[in-house]
Amino acid sequence: MPKVVCTSLNAEAGPHFEVLAAAGWECVVADRSLDLFQPGPLTESLAGAAAVIAGSEPYTPEVIAASPELRVIARTGVGFDAVDLSACDAAGVVVTTTPGVNHHSVAEHALAMLFGVARGFPENDRRVREGRWQRIAGPRVAGSTLGIVGLGRIGQALYTRAVGVGLKVVVFEPYPPEPFVREHGVELVPFDDLLARSDYVSLHCPATAETRHLIREETIEKMKPGAVLVNTSRGALVDEAALARALESGRLRGAGLDVFEVEPLPVDSPLVELPNVMLAGHLAGLDNESHEDTFRMAAETVLALHRGEWPAHCIQNLAGKQKGDWSWDDRTSG
Repeated sequence: MPKVVCTSLNAEAGPHFEVLAAAGWECVVADRSLDLFQPGPLTESLAGAAAVIAGSEPYTPEVIAASPELRVIARTGVGFDAVDLSACDAAGVVVTTTPGVNHHSVAEHALAMLFGVARGFPENDRRVREGRWQRIAGPRVAGSTLGIVGLGRIGQALYTRAVGVGLKVVVFEPYPPEPFVREHGVELVPFDDLLARSDYVSLHCPATAETRHLIREETIEKMKPGAVLVNTSRGALVDEAALARALESGRLRGAGLDVFEVEPLPVDSPLVELPNVMLAGHLAGLDNESHEDTFRMAAETVLALHRGEWPAHCIQNLAGKQKGDWSWDDRTSG
C-alpha cells in the first residue's frame, strides 16, 4: 500500500483522505510536534512516503537525497519556491501545484488587508482595548489608486473586486492576458509608473531571481509618499528590513503582510511591533472552498501520476517531459 504524508497546514481534514483511501493508499498527517522547517524532522516525517502533500516547508537537496522512496511533492497552492527543483529534477521527483483553486480566496484576503490598513487597523483595535479612545480620520479608499503587480488568476480576481469597490486600478504585467485586458480595459503601466501613482500596491507575482526584493530601498523611494504595501504572494519579494525602516519613518503609511522572508515570522522581527502593519500567517489562499478543492486536486494529481498520466498544467519541473517519459518506479528517471 503506497503511503502519502501530509505536511501541509490544515491537512487533518479534507477530501484527500477519501480520494486516496478509495485507491487503496495510506494517507497520514505528519507529527505536528516536529519542526518541519528543519531538514532532520522533515526527512523523518517522509520516511516510507511515496508522495507528500506539502506546505511551505523547504525541500532541500539534503531532504530529497534522504527520502529515496519519494516520487511526488504535491504542493498545496501555487507557490513552489521552497522546493529545490534542480534536486528534484536530478532525482526524478515530480513537483506539482494546485492551480486555479484559491485565487478568489487570495484576492479577498488582499482586499481585506488593504481595507484593514486603510482604515487604521490594527492600531484602532489596540487603542480601544487599551482605553485610548481616539477618532482619527484617514483617506477614503474609493477613488484611490491600486497598483496590481502581476495579472495572473489572482491579480485578475483582485482587479474585478477592486474596481467594484470604487478603486482606480493600474497594472504592471510583462506578459498580460490579452482577452482579460481587452474585456476590462486594463491600464497597463511600467513598474516605476505604477509605484509613483499608486496609493496601494498589491503584489501577485512569483518568487524568482528577478523578483527577489522587488520591493527594496530603491523601489520604496519610487513609491508615492504615504502609500500602503500589501503582499499576499511571496515573502522573498520584499526586503523586510527596508520595509520596516520605511514604515517607521512614515515614508509608507502601512502594510498588510501575509507572507515573509522567513516563515514562521520570527517574533523578534521589527514588523511585529509596528502599529501600522497588519500581519497574517500565510493563509490568504485558505478558505473552506479552496481547502476542499486544493486537497482534492493534490491527491488526484498524485494518483494520476501513479497511473502513468502526466497532468502538465500541475507539474512545475522536469521541463520537456511528457506522458511516457517518466516512470513512477524509477527514482532516477529524471
